[in-house]
Amino acid sequence: MDEQLRVGLVGAGPWAQLVHAPGLADHPGTRLASVWARRPEAAAELAHSYGATVAADPDELLSTVDAVAFAVPPGVQADIAVKAARQGKHLILEKPIASTVDDAERLAEAVDQSGVASLVVLTRRFAPETGEQLAQLRQAGGWVGGNARWLTGALLGGPFADSPWRHDRGPLDDVGPHAFDLLDAALGRITDVIAANRSETGLWQLVFAHEGGATSSASLTMTVPLNPGIAEVSVYGEHGYRTLADRGTTAQQCYTNLLDDFVAMVASGTTTHRCDVHRGLHLQRIIDLARRKAES
Repeated sequence: MDEQLRVGLVGAGPWAQLVHAPGLADHPGTRLASVWARRPEAAAELAHSYGATVAADPDELLSTVDAVAFAVPPGVQADIAVKAARQGKHLILEKPIASTVDDAERLAEAVDQSGVASLVVLTRRFAPETGEQLAQLRQAGGWVGGNARWLTGALLGGPFADSPWRHDRGPLDDVGPHAFDLLDAALGRITDVIAANRSETGLWQLVFAHEGGATSSASLTMTVPLNPGIAEVSVYGEHGYRTLADRGTTAQQCYTNLLDDFVAMVASGTTTHRCDVHRGLHLQRIIDLARRKAES
């Protein structure tokens, strides 16, 4: 692009500090232009670290930027993102993209009607090794099943332990989208949640049906004191058993790769991507169905 995208950052918590702000400030195609957060002092501290302005409210932020990146709870993100899309601002969305399917549908509709670019921060999808391995799985075919294990103690300690929305919604909404997205990409589109259960300890166990006939399972928790945690997806079928290997691409590197795609989308006028708002909507529907299955 001839000029850097002016990006506003909504949120100033740990994830914004670790990934969004440095990524936006360091990327050659973007400039961290403005920061707004519900805690003004946190917004000011983060903005000043990168030479950005501090917005008094979301409307002020939207008036000065070309795009918006979000690092806030889904219930906060959805309303501001809809307004941003309707004003023609391109969007970098966190997962899940909303707190309800209705809000996710409203957001997807606003993005479509405005013709803006959108990407969801499904971190591992932007690791080069993940793309290579998924392509190999698709080429081989013949996979009949799979499983995902996302097992961490993130709610027991660390930078995200004091996050109210994560405690409220749990691993289904927080780490679930990562697991579901990769199972879906490896085995075919998830078409149904066959079974879902949440234990008293917060462990989710789920079984999925996939387009094409494969089935898979997922185990999710954020309250088991594992160090390091486990984030693993495997598939099996006529070509044996394969695990999507993590070759050490960091979250920061994945975010830089996301920004490469985002800047290219804006420059070319492209509005579709494997991780765009409609991917977020698909994952939101899976989350909603799983929660209803568990409660029935």
